Amino acid sequence: MPNKLISFLQLFGYISPQDQEVISSAFEARTFEEGDYLFKGGNVCRQRFFIIEGVLRIVAHNEKGNEVTHYFLKENQFCTILNSFNNQVPAQESIQAACKANVLEISHTKLMALYEQLPYIKSLIDDITQQALLDKIQIRNAYLGQDSTTRYRLFMMRQADIALRVPLSDVASYLGITPQSLSRIRKNIR
Repeated sequence: MPNKLISFLQLFGYISPQDQEVISSAFEARTFEEGDYLFKGGNVCRQRFFIIEGVLRIVAHNEKGNEVTHYFLKENQFCTILNSFNNQVPAQESIQAACKANVLEISHTKLMALYEQLPYIKSLIDDITQQALLDKIQIRNAYLGQDSTTRYRLFMMRQADIALRVPLSDVASYLGITPQSLSRIRKNIR
């Protein structure tokens, strides 16, 4: 599995075989079943994940106590609660497997040691993270001001592969509509 991480990183810059070994040995392969939490809010997020296979979701509880999906992440993406991870402060959000997921995990401590050993990896991962944040903002902004049917249509155009792999209740939560409304929308679109 570390080969997928190395292949992904090499899209952004050359990594020598020796450095590939160092990077691979810093990560641990983990498997999570649908519904498993990789990280629970209320704590400091001390892990960063690279998704090999599956979909993860960033979730939080709203003022009514309902779980709300903020974002989905899939293969070849890094996942953490960034502010908590970077600043070692408690997070409100959680990370949950939206379907079975295989990930590579690295702790904050091991990542900092990796950055010291291979300084160029920090700027590489920072660039990847910055682009991912920009992509995330662009996707979320596309839904703003749209009615629920349009939001669902946009989701199906932009993230159809996710819709096929995660529970419809997670999709409804992400789009800010009830599961019943989503069922009605899906029925009317067919």
